[in-house]
Amino acid sequence: MKKKKKKSSRSIVGAVIAVILTILLLNPAWLPLPAATKENLAELEKTHFLIERSGRITLAHVLTLILAICVLWLAYQLVKLILGAIGKRNAHAGTVTAMITGAARYLAVIFGVIWGLSILGVDSTAVLAGVGIIGLVLGFGAQSLIEDVITGLFIIFEGKYSIGDIIVLDDFRGIVRDIGVRTTTIEDAGYNLKVVNNSDIRNFQNRSCKTSLAACEVSVSYDTDLPELEKLISESMPDMYLAHKDLYLAPPRCLGVTQLADSGVNLKFVVDVKEENIFVAQRALTRDIRVLFAEKGVEIPFPQVVVHKGD
Repeated sequence: MKKKKKKSSRSIVGAVIAVILTILLLNPAWLPLPAATKENLAELEKTHFLIERSGRITLAHVLTLILAICVLWLAYQLVKLILGAIGKRNAHAGTVTAMITGAARYLAVIFGVIWGLSILGVDSTAVLAGVGIIGLVLGFGAQSLIEDVITGLFIIFEGKYSIGDIIVLDDFRGIVRDIGVRTTTIEDAGYNLKVVNNSDIRNFQNRSCKTSLAACEVSVSYDTDLPELEKLISESMPDMYLAHKDLYLAPPRCLGVTQLADSGVNLKFVVDVKEENIFVAQRALTRDIRVLFAEKGVEIPFPQVVVHKGD
């Protein structure tokens, strides 16, 4: 919370400094410079900034600029509030509104700069023409940026994943915390953030689409009566479910024998869970099976070395 406040304060200070510098540059008479230098700056303004008026900024201009910035900021906050309310309906709506909010922030800054310069007397047509030329030049060198933006739009509208989904990208497994215009932010179980360009997101798994399975394997000795054990397990599973209704979505199940190992017979147990609880449920299921076997006297073997002594 403190970091967000510091970031917001820095943004406000930066905006104020930018406004002050713009006002000073567009009104050289306010600068503590020699007269010749001020005249050169004034001529430079008229030549390059195409100031339509007298080239001087009055207090009315400054107040109008401040008012315009306040109006634009309030309009952005209103749009952000409305989109935030809409985004609370479901995960996909939240993802779409988050991306629109990010795009609105960029548009607000661009529109604010152009509007502010027009208030200070700069020809807005010339500014727009300059922005168009700069955008054309940058477009040739920013192909990856354009690819990120387009890919981000396809991710949003195709709904392959949304904010809050758990995805596996390469060897990184985490929760999608943010989908921006250009990047996607993923947070793993250790609260580490991975920021990936949207165009680099390929061959991922969305683990939140369906119910997940928490699984464990437990060995029993070869002397165990398997039919009797299976009956015992089926009778005990409903009690395990009732004890962990916050984790298990259904009673655990025994899938049967998976391997005839060196020391015993391996049995596999699974339970339906939500993806975010898969590791917690796996530990709980393993513990439940161990406690059940201990209570019922079922032997869990371990590797032993048998030594035969010759005569």
